[in-house]
This record gives sequence, structure tokens and C-alpha cells, in this order.
Amino acid sequence: MFENRHNGPNKEDLSKMLQVIGVDSLDSLIDNTVPKTIRKKKPLDLPKSMDETDYLTHLRKIGGKNRLFKSYIGQGYYGVKPLSVIIRNVLENPAWYTSYTPYQAEISQGRLEALLNYQTMISDLTSMDIANASLLDEATAGAEAMIMMFNARSRAAVKEGVNKLFVDSDIFPQTKRVISTRARFLGIELEFGNFAEQVIDSSFFGAIVQYPSASGEIKDYKDFVDKVHAAGALVAVSADLLSLTLLTPPGEWNADIVFGSTQRFGLPMAYGGPHVGYFATRDALKRSMPGRVIGVSIDAQGNRALRLALQTREQHIKREKATSNICTAQALLAVMSGMYAQYHGPKGLKEIASSIYSKSVALNTILQKLGYEQSNTVFFDTLNVIVPEGISSDDIRYIAEENEINFYYPDYKTVRLSLDEATSIDDMKAIVEVFAKAVGKEMPALGNDISDAAVNGKYSRKSDFLNNDVFCKYHSETAMMRYIKALELKDFSLANGMIPLGSCTMKLNSATSMFAMSWPEFANIHPFVPTWQAEGYKVLMDELSNALKEITGFVACSFQPNSGAAGEYAGLLVLREYHARRDDLERNVILIPASAHGTNPASAAMAGLQVVVVACDDKGNISLDDLKEKAAMYSKNLAGIMITYPSTHGVYESAVKDIVKIIHENGGIVYMDGANMNAQVGLTSPANIGADICHLNLHKTFGMPHGGGGPGVGAILSNETLAEFMPTHPLVKTGGANGITAVSAAPFGSAQLLTIAHAYVSLLGPNGLTNASKYAILNANYISAALKDYYKTLYVGENGYVAHELILDCREFKTLAGITEADIAKRLMDYGFHAPTLSFPVHGTLMVEPTESESLEELDRFIDAMKSIYNEIMEVAEGKADKDDNVLKNSPHTALVVSSDDWNHKYSRQKAAYPCESLRGNKFWPTVSRVDDGFGDRNLVTRCYQKNS
Repeated sequence: MFENRHNGPNKEDLSKMLQVIGVDSLDSLIDNTVPKTIRKKKPLDLPKSMDETDYLTHLRKIGGKNRLFKSYIGQGYYGVKPLSVIIRNVLENPAWYTSYTPYQAEISQGRLEALLNYQTMISDLTSMDIANASLLDEATAGAEAMIMMFNARSRAAVKEGVNKLFVDSDIFPQTKRVISTRARFLGIELEFGNFAEQVIDSSFFGAIVQYPSASGEIKDYKDFVDKVHAAGALVAVSADLLSLTLLTPPGEWNADIVFGSTQRFGLPMAYGGPHVGYFATRDALKRSMPGRVIGVSIDAQGNRALRLALQTREQHIKREKATSNICTAQALLAVMSGMYAQYHGPKGLKEIASSIYSKSVALNTILQKLGYEQSNTVFFDTLNVIVPEGISSDDIRYIAEENEINFYYPDYKTVRLSLDEATSIDDMKAIVEVFAKAVGKEMPALGNDISDAAVNGKYSRKSDFLNNDVFCKYHSETAMMRYIKALELKDFSLANGMIPLGSCTMKLNSATSMFAMSWPEFANIHPFVPTWQAEGYKVLMDELSNALKEITGFVACSFQPNSGAAGEYAGLLVLREYHARRDDLERNVILIPASAHGTNPASAAMAGLQVVVVACDDKGNISLDDLKEKAAMYSKNLAGIMITYPSTHGVYESAVKDIVKIIHENGGIVYMDGANMNAQVGLTSPANIGADICHLNLHKTFGMPHGGGGPGVGAILSNETLAEFMPTHPLVKTGGANGITAVSAAPFGSAQLLTIAHAYVSLLGPNGLTNASKYAILNANYISAALKDYYKTLYVGENGYVAHELILDCREFKTLAGITEADIAKRLMDYGFHAPTLSFPVHGTLMVEPTESESLEELDRFIDAMKSIYNEIMEVAEGKADKDDNVLKNSPHTALVVSSDDWNHKYSRQKAAYPCESLRGNKFWPTVSRVDDGFGDRNLVTRCYQKNS
């Protein structure tokens, strides 16, 4: 039974744990923890659980409903040839897909190096100074570029109200729409047009163009860029990354920002995602760049060490003043696309691009022989074919679909097609046959060899790229496999042990749920195919959305947001649209508790809302008095409230229904952050509590892996009142009748990932889902009870219990022994653990979430480690250990340090490396000693510089 393999403790363990907690049954613990006023009256009404064999058969049938036509639709999504060495050793490897965001750098050196390689790839190909470690997708990266340029305005421009952005009309429609969505509530005025005809004056802060353009034309933007710069504005360029191996990169014609997608670098189309949005900029703008940046620093021994730099958790620190709400990125996919470039190397990438270009030139020649015109004079992979008199694009569509081929049809007289890495000679013959048949002509001869073609010299790239060692060494499968393994061994993941991060829910990501990620029936389908070709995805999404509706109590669901923070943003836009449709345009105030996730106020600010903070009381609950006062104060302007339940403090607030009532009485909407849904499923629900809308982190509660910092899905669900405002898309029908405009590039976000959450729900079934919540609460309360004589649990519920996570108060140790929560976090690495969440949501604390998947043995191992660390702290406090030279201040200890001939510490090597007996048989060694964060920011290096000899 899958449930028994998903939940860690067994029946024998249960009685031992309950005894430590001090309750006589699991149900008694739940009754004393979850307020009766919000408990569900009925069990979940879902299909019964399936065993793994039956489920995989069921999923194969669903996948078989997808019709895998050859798609030349392009528009940002292209056929690829994924590399087996990367699929097998990264995508299908739990050591890569179960790791967490590398906030603890000392045990994340492998993926940090892989992401540094990725950043180097982006910087080199775009010829920009600095790149980040990925964004969510191309369209949202474009929106981030707009906001970054807006925030980079001079003081004089801000004072003068400069708020116009020029966007060239020839960019992908989904990018255009997402940019429009973001601009709406930020006071940004968009002006669309032809860049060659546009007048740019001092009223503009920026411009966005695409290279090659959406229609496929390669355009000369150099004079335009100079004109924009002369007006004091910035230029962002959406660029096809693969084409930049042949074309002059935007950095060489003075672009300020370059963004796009790395989907062509070995990532299947996957019905829209997950894919990597890349982002690069000039050095002068680096501190305004959104997202995570990997930087080179040193450790305590002066050795090279990598870390997150600059904007580490910016949204949590700056909250409503943050320039972005980005929390999840696309780390796993960025690693894969960077390795794709490493495996092929600069020569291989250029050969792939040249092959695509040569085939496009050959196809263009043949279509002209058939009497077709093609509007692009200079192109890379895309032909914009004008249909001859007497036929329409619909005629070609009919013949193409008869032959299981998809093109893009922008209008009645135009057919657009994009060739790609996967296009073969036989594929080209099939394309030509469609166009020949449409005009009633014989198919011209097409040889099996395509002559090499050279890009127009005006646009051809002259500069070198990717000449670092890491892109020139690993071109055999043996070498690549060993390199991937070497990086893997530097990283801590769930394959090594528990990752007890509060609010992040690092639970089991079952192997069965991951299988479909590699299946072609889900991977090889374009997001803009006619919906009748994606029937399998429709069935999958219908089954999953119906389950999520039952779990939340809501009636509408959208999978479009491709991260939790994107879900927050989308949900707040739905809230805003509701008020706008009621002519309540003045409702722009959002109440947010002081304890909220940092992305809450950041997302609210991005939605153009005014954030008003609600205080918490001494017990960590939302202060009802402060809430009442502020709800009344802003009654005429109140848009709503954002709450997390259970609270970010790990407690079920018993007054939650009173909170909801206060907001509703003042005309506001209740938005629930679903980060802690793992303690709700089957026990209560957002609708039961009285919320109106929520997002769900499918990469937390519903078993999707974190992938070293992404991918994720932030599905949103709502009640009937808000259902009509769910997100729409410009190319595929989805969302509500009056839905907000698109928030992500693809209509269903990272659709391929939905196979994982679908498996989770199907394998557990109604009872298993409910028991998962119960065991998550059990495990957290067991840790709290077992450590009560060593660490105070900062907040508990009315009956003395916590929800699915707990906050351990470490603040007294600083006064007592000079030991900080960071010292404890680093020392845990020596014990073979990833640290809990550090200093969030309360400074000086550790927030622990064991999840339901950890066994009693692993929980006890963690408890023993924490007790041992407590004793080490007491040794310092009592003077038995040196205040400065002790195991905590010097942690973590690497194998290199412990085995060195130079050992001058006042404690033994054994105490440093093997503080408990269990480590002797299974020791995880941190790769570097404690990383010097300050050095890395003072000496910022964000790319590889080892040149190939």
C-alpha cells in the first residue's frame, strides 16, 4: 500500500511517539491541535487509492490520448533531442531533484557549480556582463525586464513621472500579454508599434524588442538602441539563445538586458513547461537584477567556495519594498540546459544552429519554387509564408493536420513555421508535400543532404563563446557522467537524509510519481497545439483539478502560475479584478500579518496594492484588536487580507473564522497562502475556514520535488464568486469568462509537472491524503516534545501543540555562550543534516518541518543531534570549551580540514567529524568550510574564468 511507504512511522512507532507527546491516540492529538470550528464534517470524496502498478497503467492510457504530431509552431517552443546522459543522471536522479534551494552553501557546492556554469553560458552567448541563475519562463522574464528598467529610472525621471515603455509589436504574443498584465497595476503605460518607426523621447524609460522577431525576421536594432539610449532609456532584448551561436549577440550592440528561454538546450516542449527563463544584464545594473545569482567566494580556509550572492531571499528581507517576488526559480532545468551546452561544447552548439539554419534556407528555396512568397529576407529558423491567391491558411492547416503536422497560423493569409534540432530530412519532405498539395503541384526533389549556408555577414557572430574548461572537456558520455557524479557528491539531498526545513515541506517525492517526466507522450507536445491533440493532458488536468477542488472546497482551478509566488500574484490579480468589475476601484489596501512569508507583501506590491501590516500578539497569532482597528480604518479601501494557515508560526489560530468575518464585513476578500496546506488536507480546507481564494504549492504539499530551487507550480483555486476571473491566455482558451490576462507564458504553466501531483493524489487516495496530514502533525509534535528540555518551542496552540512545523527558540544561546542559530545550522552539517529554516519567520530561531515521510529512526537521529549540539553549547557556556575555538564556531568541518597535518584546535578531530556513533557508517562530508559571504559580495564573480588551453 503506497500510504505505508509514503508515511515514515509505522504502527509500532506510533505508540512510542504518542507516549512522548503525552496523548493516547493520533485522533486525540488531531482533536487537540486542529480547532473543532474548522474541522471537516465529512471525509474527502475522492476516488480510492490506486496501487503503483495500476496507477502507471492508468497514466499510460491518459498519456495515450495525447496525439504527438510534428509541431513546427515555434513561438518560443521547439523540438529538441534531449541527452540521455543528462536525463538519466540528473532529471531521474533523486540526488539532484530532491535537493533544496542552496541557502546552505557548504552542502550545495555541486549544484552551485552547475548553476555557475549555466550563468557563464548565458553571459557568453548574450555577451552580457552578468546573468542570474534562472527565472520562471521567457514571458515572465520579459515582465521582470520591464520592472527592472522602470525601477532603474533616474531620480529626475521618477520625479517627472516618466512611465512609458515601448514594446515592439513583433514579439511573441504570450510575452506581450504577460508584460501587459504586469504593467496594468504598476502605473506603466505601454506603447506598441514598429521599432523602425517609433519615436522615442524623454517620456520613455525603456524599450523591448525581439531577436529574431516573432515572425522570424532578423532585424538590425543597433541604430534603434542608440536612439533609445540618447533619450535616456534602456533596451531589453528577447533573444533566441541558440541563434546567438551564429548571430551577433545583443551585448555587442549595447543592449542593457537580454532575456529569453533555454528550452532549446535539451528541454522537451512538455506542453509548455517547466522551462528556464534566462536573464542577463550589464554590470552597472547587476544590483537591480531579479532572481538568484551564484557568486564565487572563499571559505574559512581561503579555498574557493560558491554561494548565493546579492539578492539572496531579497523578497523576504525587503518584503513590500522588494523589486521582485521571485522565490522559486528553475534550478533543475537550468542545470540541465547548462550541461547540454557543456556536452555539446561551443563547436557542437554552432553545428546544431547551422544545421537548423541551412535546412531553413533550403526549405525557403523549395517553397519559392512552388510559388509561395516568404516575407523574411534574413532569418534563422522561421519562415513567414504568404499564402498564394486562391487558397487560405485554413486550406494548408487542413492538409497539414491530415498529415499530423502543426504550423502556426497568425492570420488567414499567413503560415509560419519554425524548424528545430529535431527536424530531419524526412520531416522536411513531409512539410514540402503539404505545401505542394495545397497549390496542386508536384513535390520538388529534396536531396538527403542540405548544403551549409552562412548567415548574412552583417549579422554573423565574430566573437568566441564558451571557451572555458567546463565547456570543452566533457564531450564523451563517460566524461559527462563522471562530472555529473562529482557534482552530485558535493550536495546534500533527501537521498542523504532529512531536510527539516520549516515552511518548505521536503517530503518523499516517490519514484513512481516521477516516471512520466521522461515519457514522450507528455514531453513531446507543443503548448499551442489544437486542444483536441492534447486530450490526455485535459484528462490529467481535469482529474487533478477535481481532486484539488475537493481538497480545498473551491469550484475553480488554474494551473497557469508556475511557482508559489506567481500563484500569490495571480490570486491577488483575481481579487483586484473582482473589485474592478464591481466599480470598487478604490479598494487597493491589503492587510498582511507581520508573520507572513516575505513573498506575500512582495506579491501584493507587484499587484499594485498598498500593504498594511497587522501585528501579532505574544502567542504569535494575528492580533484581533489590531486587525479590527485596521479593517475599520481602511474599510472603504480594503481589498482583502493574505493569511497563511496554519500560521507561519506553525500554529492553528483558533480565531481564524473571526478574522475572515472581520474582512468580509468590511468588503474585503480573504486570500489564503497555501504554503502550509500539508496540515490542512482532509482535516479542514480553505473554503471551510471561509477563505475566498488560495494558491497551492504543488512542489510542497503535493509531492513534487524542489529540484535545488525549482521548478514549482502555484495552482490557484477559488470560490464561485471569483471563478469568472481565473487567468486566460492569448493563444489557448482557458480561464474564466472575465478572466485576468495571462500571468505565465504557457496556458497551463509547467504542465508536465502536473503528472507528479496527479500521481501523489491518486496513489494516496482520500484516506491516505488525510493520514499524511495527521502524520505530519504527529512528527512535528514528537520533535517538539522530545526537545522540550533543550529548546523552547516558541509558539504553540491553545492546547499546547504545534501544527506540522515548529519554531525552536535559539536566542538565549547567544547571550549564554555567544552561539547563534547560524552556528547551530552549520554544526548540523557535521551531524549529517541539512539545517532547518534559519531566522525565519522569527530572528534567532530555527523552524523545523519533519513532514510525514520521515521515519522514527530519522526523527530520533535529528533529535539526538540537536541534544548533542545543546550539550556542546553548554560546554562553551560553562567554560569547558573555548568561546571562539569550538566545534560550533568552526563548523562545518570538511574531510580536508580534519585530515590535515595542521590541527591546532582545542578539541579533537573525532569530536569535530564524528560527534555521534551513527556517523561512522554513513558520513556526509561538506565540501567546503564556512563560506565567507561578505568576501563574495565585495569581490563579485558570477561566471567561470578557467580558459581552455
